[in-house]
Amino acid sequence: MSAVLAEPARAVLLAPPRAHGEPLGRAALKVQPEDFQVEERLGFEADGGAGHVLLKVRKRNLDTLAVTRLLAEFGGVAARDVGFAGLKDRHAVTAQWFTVPARRPATDWPGLEGEGFVVEAAFPHSRKLKRGALRGNTFRITLREAELPAAALAARLHRLSAEGVPNYFGAQRFGRDGSNLAAIDRWCESGDLPWGREGRAFVFSAARALLFNAVLARRVGEGTWNRLLPGELVNLAGRRSWFAADGIDAELEARLARHDVHPTGPLAGAGEAPAGEAGRLEAEVLAPFAPLVARLAAAGLESGRRALRLVPEGLRFTLAGSELGVEFGLPAGGYATVVLREFVHTEPLDGEASDDRD
Repeated sequence: MSAVLAEPARAVLLAPPRAHGEPLGRAALKVQPEDFQVEERLGFEADGGAGHVLLKVRKRNLDTLAVTRLLAEFGGVAARDVGFAGLKDRHAVTAQWFTVPARRPATDWPGLEGEGFVVEAAFPHSRKLKRGALRGNTFRITLREAELPAAALAARLHRLSAEGVPNYFGAQRFGRDGSNLAAIDRWCESGDLPWGREGRAFVFSAARALLFNAVLARRVGEGTWNRLLPGELVNLAGRRSWFAADGIDAELEARLARHDVHPTGPLAGAGEAPAGEAGRLEAEVLAPFAPLVARLAAAGLESGRRALRLVPEGLRFTLAGSELGVEFGLPAGGYATVVLREFVHTEPLDGEASDDRD
């Protein structure tokens, strides 16, 4: 492994520090696909336009890209023309939205099914669905063989709802056993990237996630992941926008307390960086990764920001014997697994892409 991803850094990036203490116990995750259910929330309705068909697809044990190929074949279009908002787990049951160019009318689609998927609804729509074009996702998760004290669990979940959790990219963003980190190393050392748009996108995405997690891990360790620092680039909750906070006044602190705004970390590329204390901390963390930051900028990626804090909505649970059910909503880009890790230790995931990809 190169100096870009030395072993200590790799360990922190794959298993970063928790904010709320050690897990309360253990449980088994994804014993069967029905144990991990996801429902996409678009935040808008089909507009009735003529260019595309907006499809609601329920899939089981099937990955998102496989669904795009199946829909493209039926629709008589190229797979690249099928739109979707985010990648979802294969080993799960998910209700996901897609768009397909309207070679076939909307009435042809409902009831279309194959191994692992069924089209539940179809609506005329004018535009292709873009990555990230979601309001969020609702998760219904069953954890089996749970060994968790009920009173402590209730207290911990109440705390997560009130304070949020660190908005890490889940370990699955880095591939099975961190395999995508090796591709990042090769890119930094030789400039080699995988063939194909999707392969390159995975490397860019994993690289930016790695740098973001490094900054967030530092701020969790210092207790500033849920605080605003001078010079912070502040995220407006539920939006992909931010503003610079030269000073932190009482009004901004009040907005932070009611989850209207969040501190942010980098989606590295060419462009704006924070100033002041926030900027100095970020620059210090990213300094050892300078070759990777330079590669991202040279590849034409513009810098962005991601909230450091993730607040689960409507978090509730049921505990019946050794079976724990949890349900909550997250904004687009949030990982359910980073919520789970703040109260329960689960077996390692299978390394698939999960939730949403920015």
